[in-house]
Amino acid sequence: MNTADMIEHGGHAAALAWHLRHNHYPPVPSSMIPTCCDAIAAANAGDWDALTALPDGVTYQGRNTAPVWAIIEAHHLAPFVDDAEGVTE
Repeated sequence: MNTADMIEHGGHAAALAWHLRHNHYPPVPSSMIPTCCDAIAAANAGDWDALTALPDGVTYQGRNTAPVWAIIEAHHLAPFVDDAEGVTE
């Protein structure tokens, strides 16, 4: 079962948690789930350059925010985005 199958059969929240835990090494901490959800929502709204807050202890280029496109790309979230054109996996 791949991420797209998980989304279809288990819903977005369960699929996202599973994806971050099992499709990354080391696993992405669960504290990133809200950030990833925010990034997915912003990407679905077409706001790829918006800055999204990162959880405590996580930085992106020394900052506590990261652009949506970077979160989507780094966490391989294209299957969760309605229009992920231009995002690589």
